[in-house]
Amino acid sequence: MNTPETLSTLTLVLTAVGSVVLLLFLVMYARLHAFVALMIVSIGAGLFSGMPVQQITETMQKGMAGTLGFLAIVVALGAMFGKILHETGALDQIANKLLNLFGEKNAHYAVGVAGLICALPLFFDVAIVLLIGVVFAVANRTGHNVVRLAIPLFAGVAAAAAFLLPGPTPMLVASQMGADYGWMILIGLCAAIPGMILAGPLFGKFISNYVHIDIPADYQAPNTEHGKMPSFGFSLCLVLFPLVLVGLKTIGTHLVEKGTTLEHWLEFIGHPFTALLLACLLAIYGLGFRYGMDKEKVMAICSAAIQPAGIILLVTGAGGVFKQILVDSGVGPALGDSLIGAGLPIAVACFVLAGAVRVIQGSATVACLTAVGLVLPVISELGYSGAQLAALAVCISGGSLILSHVNDSGFWLYGKFTGATEAQTLKTWTVMETILGTTGAIVGMVFFMFL
Repeated sequence: MNTPETLSTLTLVLTAVGSVVLLLFLVMYARLHAFVALMIVSIGAGLFSGMPVQQITETMQKGMAGTLGFLAIVVALGAMFGKILHETGALDQIANKLLNLFGEKNAHYAVGVAGLICALPLFFDVAIVLLIGVVFAVANRTGHNVVRLAIPLFAGVAAAAAFLLPGPTPMLVASQMGADYGWMILIGLCAAIPGMILAGPLFGKFISNYVHIDIPADYQAPNTEHGKMPSFGFSLCLVLFPLVLVGLKTIGTHLVEKGTTLEHWLEFIGHPFTALLLACLLAIYGLGFRYGMDKEKVMAICSAAIQPAGIILLVTGAGGVFKQILVDSGVGPALGDSLIGAGLPIAVACFVLAGAVRVIQGSATVACLTAVGLVLPVISELGYSGAQLAALAVCISGGSLILSHVNDSGFWLYGKFTGATEAQTLKTWTVMETILGTTGAIVGMVFFMFL
């Protein structure tokens, strides 16, 4: 006979699975707008999981605020920054140089490597906003299917965000696990590089034969005379400027004394908000005005850049609402207890647990932290070394990437920035994330076996 506790756990898990299935149905088959569908399913998940009705609305507000509090500023500033770089020809110059260095046949490798390196000090969303224009510029010059170039970029950025220090998520997972940072860097590199190559350039080239996405209709090649275009060096410096500021904060805070004024200034200047604001101002005054734009033109460019961001923010915020409902309803702990009690090898259990939480609530970071919290009581008694804990941390990070779908903000960022439909996003983005996460986790499991 089932105990009340078993029934409660079963109810939570079935509610989560049913919510995901309903969400996919409403978006893909009923063709309901994603924002509306996410809000409806969020309320349903709260009711069926037994949340008090007054808590449901509070949780929805918390989920929306928690998601947009960061993303709204990043998307707005990043969109303006990228639009000015595009209109002045700076991104076009970078695209030309990449093609000259790698050749048109290897442009997808160039974009993947750029994503992997440039995303090191950044959150996923920030890196995508800054670099997506390069994809369109290269696609415009080569005539390549956008899929062939976008998939490597997103794979490179996702690999850095999941596996490489000093990325925020792997740094947080390593510290929570008590992993050795040196081993975390080594295993993370061994996971990120082959994962990026398999999921990015190789899979992107393959899937581009079956899924075609054109350059967005509103994309126009910059109308600038070659002599008035910024140099490659200056263009690259502008793109790297916010990355350098964030990187200085990441490195500097480990070198200066904690709690000092210098540390506070490093934290402030290197925060994505400040870094993007300074980059945007530099682009306006150092690039826009310098290369012949008047104030009205710059204002028009900034306004045009912000307008498409509204739908991205609304849908992403609704995804945050759904995530928060599932987190606060207790689905994560219920699922974790079930999987850990199933007797799986610990490295496999870390991967499966993080993957299950990822599928249910969407956020890779939340999946990582939830999985860490659930496995720590088990592994703390087994006396694993710092190197073994680093390998397990990579397994968790890999699991947090797999099977991304409509409750993940990355799913919508990919779809809205590239113009992909929900079905195309599932065939490209979702499969790419699964290949990347699985490859990285396998590397972590192999290291764990031999350490």
